[in-house]
Amino acid sequence: MIPDFMSEKLIISFEEYLDTVEKLALEINNNFKPTVLVGIMRGAAPIIDILSRILKLPTAYIVIQSYSGEGMEDKQGELVFARDISSIAKEEDFKKVLLVDDLSDTGLTLNKSIEWLKNYQPIKNQIQEIKTACLWKKKSSKFTPDFCPIKLDNDPWIVQPTEHYEEMSINEVIEKQSRARD
Repeated sequence: MIPDFMSEKLIISFEEYLDTVEKLALEINNNFKPTVLVGIMRGAAPIIDILSRILKLPTAYIVIQSYSGEGMEDKQGELVFARDISSIAKEEDFKKVLLVDDLSDTGLTLNKSIEWLKNYQPIKNQIQEIKTACLWKKKSSKFTPDFCPIKLDNDPWIVQPTEHYEEMSINEVIEKQSRARD
């Protein structure tokens, strides 16, 4: 169920998605020289993959789950962070962190992630600077990322190119691939 204030949909093609990530890479390259990319899972995973290839930087990931109660599927719940960052980057790589998410919806996740990183014991003394990046900022977001190629003048439901997999089971994928071979 999509709430009324998000009833408008912004459907993003894979080509548009890649173009937006490239624009983000240019914006970052022209204004900041990060030493590591930290992605907020899952939304940042494909973005970090592309940015790390373009900018030639090590990556790290933080996993955050938003828990909401029954009947609150479309509302932001309490954020729960994984215990550790997943990365093979060295501690000294965390001097200039670029924290990446797919979008700034309310801004809560980005704000809390900055706070979490600044207190994360293995790297907190290494961090000299944290900047943020995302592909889209919704109008009602209370957080303005440092780098964001698309600032929306409304609050649409953003349908990303891989989102249809949320609705597919492995059996449907097997069936689809079976038909494609015939």
